Amino acid sequence: MASTALFRRVLALPPHLRRSVYSSTATHTGASQPDIYDVVCIGGGPVGLSFVSALRSHPSTSALRVALIDSQDLSTARTTKDTETYSNRCSSITPASLRFLKQIGAWEHAKRGRTQPYHAMDVWDGVSGSKIHFDSVDQQQTGLLDAVAEMIPGSRFQASRRKYQVEDVGVATMCENANTTSALLQRLHDLDEERLNERRVFDMLEKTRVESIDLGPESKDEKSLDLSQWPIVTTSHGKIAARLLVGADGANSPVRQFADIPSPGWDYNQHGVVATLHVDRHHTVQDLRTAYQRFLPTGPVALLPLPGNKASLVWSTTPQHAAKLKTLSPPDFTAAVNAAFRLMPVDISYMLSPTSTTTPTDELAWRETATPAASTGLPRNFPRIASVQEGSIASFPLRMRHADTYTGHRIALIGDAAHTIHPLAGQGLNLGLADAESLAKRIAYGVDHGMDVGSCWTLDGYNSDRWAKNNAVIGVVDKLSKVYGVGSGPVVWGRSAGVEVLERLGTLKGWMMGAAAGVK
Repeated sequence: MASTALFRRVLALPPHLRRSVYSSTATHTGASQPDIYDVVCIGGGPVGLSFVSALRSHPSTSALRVALIDSQDLSTARTTKDTETYSNRCSSITPASLRFLKQIGAWEHAKRGRTQPYHAMDVWDGVSGSKIHFDSVDQQQTGLLDAVAEMIPGSRFQASRRKYQVEDVGVATMCENANTTSALLQRLHDLDEERLNERRVFDMLEKTRVESIDLGPESKDEKSLDLSQWPIVTTSHGKIAARLLVGADGANSPVRQFADIPSPGWDYNQHGVVATLHVDRHHTVQDLRTAYQRFLPTGPVALLPLPGNKASLVWSTTPQHAAKLKTLSPPDFTAAVNAAFRLMPVDISYMLSPTSTTTPTDELAWRETATPAASTGLPRNFPRIASVQEGSIASFPLRMRHADTYTGHRIALIGDAAHTIHPLAGQGLNLGLADAESLAKRIAYGVDHGMDVGSCWTLDGYNSDRWAKNNAVIGVVDKLSKVYGVGSGPVVWGRSAGVEVLERLGTLKGWMMGAAAGVK
C-alpha cells in the first residue's frame, strides 16, 4: 500500500519533476546500470552546441537531463587575441541563423569586432562574363511595386528603399567558426551559473571518446530497467543510456552508422582550398561590404569579406590544382588567386598545370595586361589581393551526402551527420543550425504535451520539417555546380541568358535571396 501511494504521488508531480525523480532513481539502482540522460548529443561543434544551448535556454526543456560528448578539449575553442590573424575556417551566417543564435542568447557573447556583415554579392560566369548582383534591397523586394521600380532606370522609389532600408538587413555575416563555438560555450557556462543552486541537469563530457554505441540489455527482473530499445553509449569514462541520442558528429557519424541509416551521395572530384587573405583596401566598420564569387569550369572561387583589409578565400578546384596551390610560395599563391578572378579559365589552368615552366607571378604579370577586365566580367570595385596570411592555406575534399531519414527510434541526426553540401552557396553551417533549431522546438513541444522525447511522436515532426527543405537546397546547389562545370557549348549560352534575365527581375532575385537566407 505504501509503495502504491508513493507511486501515485510521483505521477501527480509536474512532468519535469517526475523525470528528475525517475532519472535519479534509475541512476542509482545499481553499479552495473548506465547513467541515464534524457538527451545525449555527440558532437561539440557549432551545430551540437547550438542544439544543446537551445534546449538549456527554453523553459520547457531546461530541466531535461542533457549530456554533450566530444573527444576534443572544448576549452581550447577560443578565438585568438591577435587582431591581425584570422582563422581560415569561417562561415557565412544568414539572417535566419543569426536570429536563432540571438534567440538562444549566444550571439551576445561573440566577439563582434571579429565578425563582418556584408550587404551585397557580385557573382559572375568565368567563361561568358555574365553577371548578377545581389544586395539587401533585392532581399526585401517581394511585391509588384518593387518589380515595377526595378524595371524603371533611376527609379526614385528604388533609390529611397536603398537609402533607408539597406542598413536594416544584410545578405549574411562572416564569422570564424571558433568565434561561434566560443560564444556558444560561454552561453552554456552562463546558464550553468544562473542555475548554480538547482539540481545539475547538464554535463559537458569533453575529452571523452565514444568507443561504441549499442542497444541496452533487457530487464532481468521487476526491479531492473528494460533498456533493450535504448541506445547505450560506451565512452572512455563509462556508459550512458540515452532516451534520445542526437548525432551532431560529422559526415562520418557513428550515430548514423549505429542507426543503420543510409546516406547516399557522390564525390565532386574537387577540393576546397581555403585561406585568409589581405586585400589592398582597408575598410572601416561603417563601410558596406561586398562578397564576390566567380564560377570557373573547374569550380567556383569566392572572396568573402572579413574586418579591415582581411578576406576569406574559398576556392573549389580540381585535386591537382589544389595540390599545386598548396606548394606555392606566398607571393605565387597570391598571384594565383588574383589570376583566378582576373584571367580567362584557359590561362588559369595553364598556370596551375604541371607543364607550366614559369611561376604564377610571372604568368600573371604579362597575361593580365593582355586580358581586358570587361572580357572576364570582373566587377569594377573588385579589390586586389595583396598577400596571404602565413599558415592559413588548407584544403579538403568536396562531396555530397544526404541521409535517407534524419530520425530513428530514439535517434536524431543534425548538421553534417545528416547532410553534406558543396560550399558554393555557403549553406553548410546554416542548414545545420536550422536543424538544431527545429529539433529543439520539437522536443519542447513533446515535453509540453507529455510525450517521450525519443519517440516517433516527437521526432517525426523534425524529420518532415527539415528533410525536404534541405533536400531542395542540396539539389539546387548540386545542379549549379554541374551546370557551371561546363566550359563550352549551348549550356554556357543558356546559363548566361538565364542570368541576364534574372538580373533584371528584382522580385525573383529577392525571393531567391530570402530563400537562401532562410527568411522566406
